[in-house]
Amino acid sequence: MPSAPTLGHQTNGHHNHNQSNGQNSSPNHMMSNDDCGIRDVWASNLLNEFKEIRKIVQKYPFVAMDTEFPGVVARPIGEFRSTSDYQYQLLRCNVDLLKIIQLGLTFLDSKGDTPSGPYTTWQFNFKFNLSEDMFAQDSIDLLTNSGIQFKKHEDEGIDPYDFAELLMSSGIVLADNVRWLSFHSGYDFGYLLKILTDQNLPSQESQFFELLRIYFPIIYDVKYLMKSCKNLKGGLQEVADQLELERKGPQHQAGSDSLLTGAAFFKMREMFFEDNIDDAKYCGHLYGLGTAFVVNGNYDENNSSSNAMTPTNTTTTNTPAPISTPS
Repeated sequence: MPSAPTLGHQTNGHHNHNQSNGQNSSPNHMMSNDDCGIRDVWASNLLNEFKEIRKIVQKYPFVAMDTEFPGVVARPIGEFRSTSDYQYQLLRCNVDLLKIIQLGLTFLDSKGDTPSGPYTTWQFNFKFNLSEDMFAQDSIDLLTNSGIQFKKHEDEGIDPYDFAELLMSSGIVLADNVRWLSFHSGYDFGYLLKILTDQNLPSQESQFFELLRIYFPIIYDVKYLMKSCKNLKGGLQEVADQLELERKGPQHQAGSDSLLTGAAFFKMREMFFEDNIDDAKYCGHLYGLGTAFVVNGNYDENNSSSNAMTPTNTTTTNTPAPISTPS
């Protein structure tokens, strides 16, 4: 089984954040990523692109984020305190087993404007080997149909160790002046934390939120914000359609999805929150996970449960193409 720190996608088994009736609501999906302001990053240009990002984040400190990973392949076995606890253990066992495939980061300023240069979005393409790494077949089919080139990921993909080192010194993590924007993002942040810490995720959900608060002090999950937005429902594409936002780039790729997530946040902030989101109510909450651990934007010690049973077993529900066991 592949060892950490690893990479991975959100599929039908992901959080469904892109389900829609049409494959793409915009004619832009026929354009290349480059034409849409999305910069593809591979191992060869990783260093140079981080130099650019370090400059850009100073003026564009809102970072919209999305990942693609190879689905959900395992289910936890055991007793759980709550639905939220089960959802975290499901996330944990899959993030620990799987590898991230893509990460998209879009940079915006406090008004929701993107950089004026050629690129607004960076799409990081990680090492992934279909003959060695675990995956759920439906996720790989979806991503292949979306234009992800798995042979190129195998040959030219980014090593997560190299990425983590550059991300740590980039000025976008461990920074309380940077605001992260996401959509139903437990898995997204799970993969990022695994890469950044070079460890499996914590066994307790409360410890996960503690780590999250260190690396990503300010997070707004658009799916969580939707709870307060009358009539907004569904996945990312459905929400974008309701907000009359136009997608740029291919759906089910991390760059385009991060760009749409950023646009959705600012449109919702204007339409439903009068351009003023109450941090105490919304900051740090991830949709579908234990928001009991976040009180007034801060971790609540009283809600951690060190005595809770934590399942240690998992059952694999999808068997991938041959799994190698690297030493």
